[in-house]
Amino acid sequence: MSSVKWMVVVNPNAGHGKGKKDWKQIAFLLGKYNIDFCHCFTERPFHAIELTRDALMQGYRHFIGVGGDGTMNEVINGIFDQDKIPTEEVIVATITVGTGNDWGRMFEMPVDYEESIKIIANGKTTLHDAGVLWYQQDERREKRFFINIAGLGFDALVVKRTNRQKEKGKKGKAIYMWNLLMSLVVYRHIHTEVEIDGRKVANSTFTISLGIGKYSGGGMMQTPHAVHDDGLFDITIIKRMRKGEVIRNLKRLYDGSIYDHPKIEWYRGEIIKINSDPVIHVEADGESLGHSPIEFRIIPKSINVIINPSS
Repeated sequence: MSSVKWMVVVNPNAGHGKGKKDWKQIAFLLGKYNIDFCHCFTERPFHAIELTRDALMQGYRHFIGVGGDGTMNEVINGIFDQDKIPTEEVIVATITVGTGNDWGRMFEMPVDYEESIKIIANGKTTLHDAGVLWYQQDERREKRFFINIAGLGFDALVVKRTNRQKEKGKKGKAIYMWNLLMSLVVYRHIHTEVEIDGRKVANSTFTISLGIGKYSGGGMMQTPHAVHDDGLFDITIIKRMRKGEVIRNLKRLYDGSIYDHPKIEWYRGEIIKINSDPVIHVEADGESLGHSPIEFRIIPKSINVIINPSS
């Protein structure tokens, strides 16, 4: 690994300040395992996108995101939101200091810094799909890339409330569950028309998930059969449910039995278009975005990611 130069993009605010607090320890361990690197700190939302894109133009092809799933998402956007460097030439790794680690969970990536850095030093990679979505933000049409899961409807509401509380300094894995329960009080079902590779499905919808990966929300499996390199989204549509029914079936989100419920539909596809009445909001990799109309497209085997050799 000593012949490779890595750019390490550090979110100092990740994990409620752990990114900054633990950086010296992480830098020491990177040196211990002979990983040659430069580093930069993010200073504001979306800064990691700029830093990654700039580093690409400077010749870097190896990136480590130090932060949570949001930091990883911004690094991915910095790589994909340019057209000069083929994304297949880039390798990405993550060192988790956030609270989620949902993308890394699929590849059994450890949260322990030294164990994580050992895996990076080992250098085992896999070609990974990515996704891109177009959505409405006020009067603008916006675009965002993602590598794990996007959620619409109830899921997007829970993520938005959770992110607001994190910004206020609240922490802990229980935040997501608390906001899930509180969001049930105010959420209203939305009529959606989902077009999956030309096939239209209409429902009164509770929530929709599109997964490249399996995990979100701190270990929930809303797309439990997703495969990271099959060139397809897994689409889970949860239809109208009573609040009590949602609560009684929460365990299905953790034990992988979500598709056994009669009000849950499962599809696979490459191009997904979603319209709704009223508008439905969307999040991707835990980042709150805009609303419908929304279009998703898969980008097959388009980025190399470091994975645990034993996964």
